[in-house]
Amino acid sequence: MKKTIIAVTAAALVSSLAVSSADAATYRVQSGDSLSVIAYKYDTSVSNLKNWNDLTSDMIYVNQVLEVSAPATSSAKTYTVQSGDYLSKIGQKFDVYVAELKKWNNLTSDVIHPGQVLKVSGTTSPAQPAPTTGTYTVQSGDTLSHIAVKYDTTVSRIKSWNGLTSNTIYVGQKLKVGSSQTEAPSSNVVDIAEQYIGSPYAWGGTSPSGFDCSGFIYYVFNQAGTSISRTNTAGYYSRSTATSNPKPGDLVFFKNTYKAGISHMGIYAGNGEFIHASDSGVVVTKLSNSYWSPRFAGYRTF
Repeated sequence: MKKTIIAVTAAALVSSLAVSSADAATYRVQSGDSLSVIAYKYDTSVSNLKNWNDLTSDMIYVNQVLEVSAPATSSAKTYTVQSGDYLSKIGQKFDVYVAELKKWNNLTSDVIHPGQVLKVSGTTSPAQPAPTTGTYTVQSGDTLSHIAVKYDTTVSRIKSWNGLTSNTIYVGQKLKVGSSQTEAPSSNVVDIAEQYIGSPYAWGGTSPSGFDCSGFIYYVFNQAGTSISRTNTAGYYSRSTATSNPKPGDLVFFKNTYKAGISHMGIYAGNGEFIHASDSGVVVTKLSNSYWSPRFAGYRTF
């Protein structure tokens, strides 16, 4: 009897693991992730991840959706509807839109039933990149991060373009999904900076193992393709140009912190926030913060 119980338990465990693996065909990149971390999490290799996602470097960004298993051999993935399922729930599970589910399955309504087999991926050629400007109408199941990935931008930019103070959106809402102005070459600086939120502080540090405020700027901008030499906060202040119309990716400076004069800096993230290497590590802080607001020294751009 004991052997039977053990066998059944083991079988149940294997079944549970198999379901988890199948459910994890894609993964949304979180702050602090790297390809090696994700590869370890899904028991694969960095080279596999790069191959499955057509990556030419190890660079990834927060909210990016990655394939974390080999593409299915069939032309489209399927899912069997369970009791309690509805289209928007399935859409969120597989990171697709309700409209896509209905199109792939020739559905004329949102009605589905347990046991029904649904296609949860398309068989058409890859979609063309979304336009960088325009508007988007929020669909059932959408989130800001989902929309940001679709339009190759960041949540902070969408909030800034639309004057949003929270992540709450509603079906039918029209959102601006691009800036009408040409963005600076450093437009992906915020995406890269967000990857290192939580990294520790280290005086003179210029790597994810430890940053100081100017070392963080040096590392992020070079990762973003803007080659800058290593200097201190005052040095970056003198090498940059003042701007009264800051965009995400521009610099923000502060004075009279641990010493007199220009003494701290960060990266403007939009929506009144900046990313910087503080004494407690890399964090996102409101410019209205009671400590930083009176020490604000202006925005500048390279």
